[in-house]
Amino acid sequence: MNDQPNQQPLPSTLYTEEYFLTACEGYDEFTASEGEHLSRRLSAAFKLAEVSPGMAILDVGCGRGEILRHCASLGADAYGIDYAAVAVRMSQTVIQSVEGIAPGRMAVMQADAKYLPFPDGVFDRVLMFDVVEHLHPWELHTAMLEVHRVLKPNGRFIVHTAPNIWYDRYAYPLVRRVRTLMGQGDRYPKDPRQFGVAVNQHVHVNEQSIRSLGRTLRRAGFAGKVWLDSPPQHRQENLILAGLRILAFKVPPFRWFFEREVFAVARKV
Repeated sequence: MNDQPNQQPLPSTLYTEEYFLTACEGYDEFTASEGEHLSRRLSAAFKLAEVSPGMAILDVGCGRGEILRHCASLGADAYGIDYAAVAVRMSQTVIQSVEGIAPGRMAVMQADAKYLPFPDGVFDRVLMFDVVEHLHPWELHTAMLEVHRVLKPNGRFIVHTAPNIWYDRYAYPLVRRVRTLMGQGDRYPKDPRQFGVAVNQHVHVNEQSIRSLGRTLRRAGFAGKVWLDSPPQHRQENLILAGLRILAFKVPPFRWFFEREVFAVARKV
């Protein structure tokens, strides 16, 4: 693809132990439970895999390793790869902590998602949680072709990515304006990328919408369902704001812009 020269892969050194323990999704739950408990977001994505005993699972971008632990606890054989050496070390620590306890086998290695070191058609499930946004478009396409190659014919590819780029581009400015009128503007910077974890400004290079992720999956030979979701909101608000929130998060086309997370479950065509 002709955009490769201008879109070099992010250095793996950006992904430090501090990143995984203070910025990467699920760090609070991981720190508190050593990976025994998953965050709401990771739990929602993991449930979609419907892991069962005897399955072979590949976690692309396994990070700290807690997903490997949960797969093995269900009796599946779990294999993880990560671009960052520190992630491999952290995952190995998690694996060692449950060896002999979890019924499934576990292994982790340092590898590039664009060059998966596995034979064709060996995995029942391939997971890609919070990885998509870290890969340039050409990298993501290549990585998905590799997923297609190593997945069994009847296998399943599960993806989670955030944020929904349409929220940042179109909904966030409106949210910021409303919050400013309510006297809360200091909590809503002009750039939505400064609203959450600051480091994501440097490592998020390919945030998705429901449409773009679906298109990317189809180009790589997958068919399936792509949808949006958001964490539950528990706020004390007046009736007007509560009504607007229901409209934004429940009614198309508004929810296409206000929902924050993108999920997909796909199969090989």
